[in-house]
Amino acid sequence: MGGQVLRLQDVAVRRDGAALLRGIDWTVHEDERWVVIGPNGAGKTTLLQVAATLLYPSEGQVEVLGEVIGQTDVFDLRPRIGLASSALAERIPQDEKVIDLVLTASYAIIGRYSEEYDSNDVTRAVELIDMMGAAHLIRRRFGTLSEGERKRVQIARALMPDPELLLLDEPAAGLDLGGREDLVRRLSHLAQDRRSPTLVLVTHHVEEVPTGFTHGLLLRHGSVVAQGPLDHVMTADNLSRTFGVPLTLDRSAEGRWYARAY
Repeated sequence: MGGQVLRLQDVAVRRDGAALLRGIDWTVHEDERWVVIGPNGAGKTTLLQVAATLLYPSEGQVEVLGEVIGQTDVFDLRPRIGLASSALAERIPQDEKVIDLVLTASYAIIGRYSEEYDSNDVTRAVELIDMMGAAHLIRRRFGTLSEGERKRVQIARALMPDPELLLLDEPAAGLDLGGREDLVRRLSHLAQDRRSPTLVLVTHHVEEVPTGFTHGLLLRHGSVVAQGPLDHVMTADNLSRTFGVPLTLDRSAEGRWYARAY
């Protein structure tokens, strides 16, 4: 077990009288790959925003990369955290070129201005774009990309600063079957690479859990249903309680999960 990357102790988040998260205790270590699963409205995105230091808890303590939130400058901390989310995508200028979008992650900004990038930065950006299967898109503008292409480019951008923690908020949402399977395969390779950062992936479909992920956290109504090693957490009973419907759960020989209602 590696060092501690993320620790939440009795964390609650309330907004306008509603409890988005309640009593969350969760610890993530550097050699782990976590998937957070739950239905819409379970608090998954809120949990990820807390982990990304974008949202302060109403109660409890959050420690990210050894720093206690509220006692440290989060602007120094955030470049060490990679984040890909639909909220971030909405802020990206439609005419931004893919290569520039990935490069500007080095400065934690969106929109290329007059920053200087050396050849090492450019080489790294190109390698990451290629790793995500988007090398042919380097000179394309973000607004011309398909949803699947946008997702791959966003992940390359999130990896650009060489983060210690990578947070992916529903990266396969909105993709067709081919796009989903391509992305899941690439995330499997990322998860199995020891050089990769600690990974946390949010989804509400067990079919989107890549092989190589080690741990799971199941959320319902802002509370933890189950958490721990994926093989122990991913049961039909736990998933049925998480989604509020009776479910069967199967696993393929390759290690992918499939759930069905009955």
